[in-house]
Amino acid sequence: MTKEELDKAFQAAYEKASATTVALPQDIQLLLYAYYKQGNHKSKLIPLENIKENDLRSAFKYNALIQIKGLSATEAKKEYIKLVAQHIP
Repeated sequence: MTKEELDKAFQAAYEKASATTVALPQDIQLLLYAYYKQGNHKSKLIPLENIKENDLRSAFKYNALIQIKGLSATEAKKEYIKLVAQHIP
């Protein structure tokens, strides 16, 4: 798959995920979030100490990004596309 084909498939998967009414489990939502951010080179981690004490949402997002930290943008896009195909009809 060329870079252009991958980018088109990634965008199509994003649009499909954004428009879905399927209630996805939270762990899948977090993976989609992390893969999307990594695929777009926007996965900058905020310092852990900047997450407020009871801000679970940010803590879970932070954890999801940490889990895929070494993944390239290309691999993140591929994983995002696979995850959308598996969980969204």
